[in-house]
Amino acid sequence: MNSNIRTDLALEAREIWTENSKNSGELRGVEAKTAEKGNIKVTTVEILDKQGEQALGKPMGKYVSVELEGFMRHEENSFDDACALLSTELRDILNLEKDASVLVAGLGNSGITPDSIGPECVNNVMVTRHLKARMPGDFKSFRSVSAVCTGVLGTTGMESKALLEAVTTHIKPSVIIAVDALASRRTERLCSTIQIADTGIVPGSGVGNAREALNKETLGVPVIAIGVPTVVDAGTLAVSVAEDAGITLDPSSLGAKAGMIVTTRDIDKQVKNISRIIGYSINMALHDGLRIEDVSAFIS
Repeated sequence: MNSNIRTDLALEAREIWTENSKNSGELRGVEAKTAEKGNIKVTTVEILDKQGEQALGKPMGKYVSVELEGFMRHEENSFDDACALLSTELRDILNLEKDASVLVAGLGNSGITPDSIGPECVNNVMVTRHLKARMPGDFKSFRSVSAVCTGVLGTTGMESKALLEAVTTHIKPSVIIAVDALASRRTERLCSTIQIADTGIVPGSGVGNAREALNKETLGVPVIAIGVPTVVDAGTLAVSVAEDAGITLDPSSLGAKAGMIVTTRDIDKQVKNISRIIGYSINMALHDGLRIEDVSAFIS
């Protein structure tokens, strides 16, 4: 993969491998398919072995990317359609037993808008663990769901991994859903593409401050990662724009500018909108039969 292009999206890592003139023939160790579901494009990339890991620079596992161009254009029913599709994809990758409990972890810094996807998502999650404990009859049909915002090392003094280890030891969830910001190679994918992965996640990687990995090996339970690209590295953007124009650009010529992070000017609104889709989709994936209006009534 081109080391000058930074991305956290598996579909983009595959694109870059394909575009690299040094690569020819079949991409071994990787299976990919794209489907149009209504007006939403869904790309599934499965990295099957070490060869695939090396080619794409991602851990073995399944990555499902949902591109919500219709929602970004404010098409009619686009929110409902996005939630219905995303909840279905998430339910499939979770494959939970009926009595499985879930911990939703909002990663990132709520004080920095491009890094606030996780905390914003948690604001839209239906927390039911305490209700099932106190009113088991009334909430019998609901799954046990708890949520936590881990914050960041600079404000809590704790790694996200340490905090989640403590919470996991106490409440013993069957699975963790971790939500975080990512980085993309292209501005058009910012806050419009959602990636679900069964590989866990490295907190802070999207904003260039990677911490300890959160996965089954480190936490003892499966970690399903949901990520949204909110930023593009300036160096990555410059190289990408130059390539589109047929120009070869040496990133080293950019100096310190290459390390800057670029985001959209309406990032506040976009983060809130995409976080709401993720939160509602998590609710609909975890609790059978929920409708959009049911979720709105619960969390209002």
